[in-house]
Amino acid sequence: MVRQPSVLGRFSSRLHDERTASWLGIWLGVSFGVAFLTGLISHFMQQPPDWLRWPSRPVNLYRVTQGLHVIGGLATIPLLLAKMWTVYPKLFQWPPLRSARHAVERGLIFLLVAAALFQMVTGLLNIAYWYAFPFFFTVAHYWTSYILIGALIIHVVNEWAKVQRTVMKRPEDGVDRRAFLFTVAAASGAVMLTTVGETFSPLARLAVLAPRRPGVGPARLPVNTSAVAAGVTTTARKPDWTLTVTGQVERELTFTMAELRALPQHTERLPISCVEGWSASGDWTGVRLRDLLRMAGVAADAQVRVESLQRGGPYRKSWVDPPHWRDPLTLLALDLNGAPLDLDHGSPCRLIAPNRPGVLQTKWLHTVVVA
Repeated sequence: MVRQPSVLGRFSSRLHDERTASWLGIWLGVSFGVAFLTGLISHFMQQPPDWLRWPSRPVNLYRVTQGLHVIGGLATIPLLLAKMWTVYPKLFQWPPLRSARHAVERGLIFLLVAAALFQMVTGLLNIAYWYAFPFFFTVAHYWTSYILIGALIIHVVNEWAKVQRTVMKRPEDGVDRRAFLFTVAAASGAVMLTTVGETFSPLARLAVLAPRRPGVGPARLPVNTSAVAAGVTTTARKPDWTLTVTGQVERELTFTMAELRALPQHTERLPISCVEGWSASGDWTGVRLRDLLRMAGVAADAQVRVESLQRGGPYRKSWVDPPHWRDPLTLLALDLNGAPLDLDHGSPCRLIAPNRPGVLQTKWLHTVVVA
C-alpha cells in the first residue's frame, strides 16, 4: 500500500493546536459535568425511585438546578462548536486508522461528538416546544446523557497526560489563541446573559433568546400547556365540578368550589419552575393539601396521587410524597395573584408545591387519591 502524505499541513492556523483544544476541552468537561448532575436531579425529581424522597425545601432548589441545567447547556453550544472547529483537521489524518487502539479511540470520539450534538439539538428543540422527533424527549435525553458522560470520561483518561503537558507548557505566541478563547467565552457569556432572565426575573428584559419570560401570560405568569391543548375547556368549566379525596382514607370527602373556598385559605409565594428552564413566581391562594388529608384521616407516611381532568399525556397525574404534602406551603390553589385561577393556569383547582418541577404541579384537579 502506498502511504499517502498527511494533509494536516494545509491547516496552518495556530488555533488548530493542542493547547487551544485542551483549554476548550477543560471548559467543555466542566460544562458537561454540571449539565449531567443537574439533569439527574431533574430526572429523579420527576421519576424518583421508591427509596428516594425529595425534600420540599429549599423552595427554589429546583428553580436553581434546572435553570443552571438549561442556561448552562445553552452556553455550552459556543464551546462545543469552537472545540469541533479546532480539532476537525484531525478528520483528515492519514492513514485514518493506525492501529486497533487508534480505531477504538476514534470510535469513542465519534460517539462523544454524536451524543453531544444529539443532546444539543434535541435540547434546543425541547425548550422551543418543537417536537420534530418520533421519540419521547425525556427518556432519550436521559439515556444519551450516560453515553455522553461515559465517552467523555474515557476520553479524559486517554488524553489527560497530554492535556497536562500542553496546558502547563508556556506558548511561544499566544495572542491569537487568547483572542480566540476570549471570543468563545464572550459568546457563551452572551448566551447566558440573554437567557438567564427566564429564571432570574431582575434580568427578564435581557432574556431576548428565552422561550418564556416572567410576567408574560395570564395573571403575569407564563403557560406551557393550555386548556385547549389539554382538552379540558368544557369539563373544567362545569358548574357542578367537585374535588374528591379518596383511597386509603378514614372518610372519603367531596368538595364543591364553594365548600373549598369556605375552608381556611392561605397565600404563599411560590415559583413555577419548568423543565425547559424558565421560572416565574406568583402569589397562590388556596387550601393546604395537608389540611384536606387530615380531614379525610390519612397516615403520616401516606403516598398521595393527584389527578387531572386532562385525559391524556404522561403528566395528567402526579405523586406527592410525604415531605411535600405535609409541607404547609403545598396548596390546592384556587387563586393566583389575587384573582381566580385562569383556565390555562389550572382552574378550577391546581396543585402548587415548593421545590417541584412544573410538570408535576398538576392542573385542573378533580381527584386526590391516597395510596
